[in-house]
Amino acid sequence: MFPMSRFVSESAAADLLQQVRWRDGVECPRCRSDLTVRNGSYRVYQRYLCKNCGRTFNDKTGTIFAHSKLNLKEWYFTIYVFLRFKTSLRQIEVELDCSYRTVRRHVERFARALDAPAIRLSGPVEIDEVYVSAGLKGRERDQKSRSRGLSTRGRGSYAGDKPPVFTLVDRGSDERYVVPAKSADESTVRLLLADHEQESLTVYTDGFRADDALEDDDEFDREYVVHGDGEYADGDVHVNGCESHASLTRRWLSPHRSVSKDKLTPYLRAFELRRELYRKPGDEALKHALDAAL
Repeated sequence: MFPMSRFVSESAAADLLQQVRWRDGVECPRCRSDLTVRNGSYRVYQRYLCKNCGRTFNDKTGTIFAHSKLNLKEWYFTIYVFLRFKTSLRQIEVELDCSYRTVRRHVERFARALDAPAIRLSGPVEIDEVYVSAGLKGRERDQKSRSRGLSTRGRGSYAGDKPPVFTLVDRGSDERYVVPAKSADESTVRLLLADHEQESLTVYTDGFRADDALEDDDEFDREYVVHGDGEYADGDVHVNGCESHASLTRRWLSPHRSVSKDKLTPYLRAFELRRELYRKPGDEALKHALDAAL
């Protein structure tokens, strides 16, 4: 259900921020002391005084919401429709009646605040790579225009504005990870698979050459199918989970018109957050998204 009550007034939005941010007690954002007392208000936001450092702060201090052109209810609306409905920034611009630049800055500020996922694999694990269109969006005026002709054949590359994005599916924990990279080589694959519980991690791959080195390593037990030979599954050996998740990744990026490659990481972190709140009801989903950004 759409959490309409959180978008009605700024005071309702401020109450929600207070609930989420201080659920474990109020703490000074500067010195991290819990010796705080209420000290009036700043507009509709509660203000506090830290007895340890003597400074005052409010519910927004030290968060992505501080010193922002958007008020809290507009922030909540932007975050919710961006994650829940994959709404494009252009459409959010229309709904909020503000500039595209303002919307883009706020969405990117939110996405950058999200923590990188800690990849801890229990196994067995599927790993596969996909190449997405991500150029130099927003900085093309300083360079020659990109060619709009047919794409060159072969795998993409970071330099060629089609960086690789690795998808990992941990069948043991049912966790899924989407990680952009600058190169799709052996060192990248090893780095992604480095933290695992099993002494010899079972890894399912396709016939990608960078995965070949895993066969000579005692840390990994690689099994694979070769798509080029028309082989897509052999019992438990397949990367169908990766391909399914990669398809969702492409659909997530599609409304954003080839996001810039230097912004790809935060956008993909937002995609992973979207998966976490997918089946949560509206109010709970919004709280989860706010908690992730605080």
